[in-house]
Amino acid sequence: MSLDSNPDGQPKYKRVILKLSGEVLRSSETGDPIDWDTLKRICQQVKEIHALGTEVCIVIGGGNIFRGLSGSKDRGVDRTTGDYMGMLSTVINGLAFMECLEKMDVVTRVQTSIPMNQVAEPFILRRAIRHLERGRVVIFVAGTGNPYFSTDTAAALRASEIQADVIMKATKVDGIYDKDPMKHDDAIKYDQITYIDALQSRLNILDSTAFSLCMDNEVPIMVLSLNEEGSIRRAILGEKIGTLVCSKPQ
Repeated sequence: MSLDSNPDGQPKYKRVILKLSGEVLRSSETGDPIDWDTLKRICQQVKEIHALGTEVCIVIGGGNIFRGLSGSKDRGVDRTTGDYMGMLSTVINGLAFMECLEKMDVVTRVQTSIPMNQVAEPFILRRAIRHLERGRVVIFVAGTGNPYFSTDTAAALRASEIQADVIMKATKVDGIYDKDPMKHDDAIKYDQITYIDALQSRLNILDSTAFSLCMDNEVPIMVLSLNEEGSIRRAILGEKIGTLVCSKPQ
């Protein structure tokens, strides 16, 4: 699929994976795992890009409820058990997204890597692609179904499988910097950077397994701010926003 921007208002990206951290759903005021106003704002952005004709998949983390790695370090939970607890947390978040999107009249399907037939469909690649072709949003939950793999890796794996045009990692930061912009006033933002340069600069974009999958399969990664008004829609339409990581400059 071509990644050239279309001047007629058509989407630059036809099929995307939207990668979200579970932490973006946590309420900063009450500490509740899911802030429903935040969820509605994100779903509204998903609805906007879906209306453009873009095929949308969502991979959501579970850190707002339980994070396996921190559980094993801080609470003495066995790492494998903790990772499965984290995977189940992503299912809760995925169902919340489904509920919110469908109330906005966006038909949605949740596919899980861990069989739970009464809750969600099992992940089946051909079925997922068929849902996308029929205009449904697909939410991938439960990571890869295996411990020791993050939801970053799940996003990279699913993007490779469905041949997504890009992974859009929506964060609290408006792109990738050479150092932490929250700590350094002289931090420099990249508009674009190649996989190799990102590796050499030791930029922490995705975890190493996920990043290697994207690099090997040439899946571009876009990092952008979730807090900027309409940022996802603007990126879909080809506006230069955030930072694009790819095999060569575009």
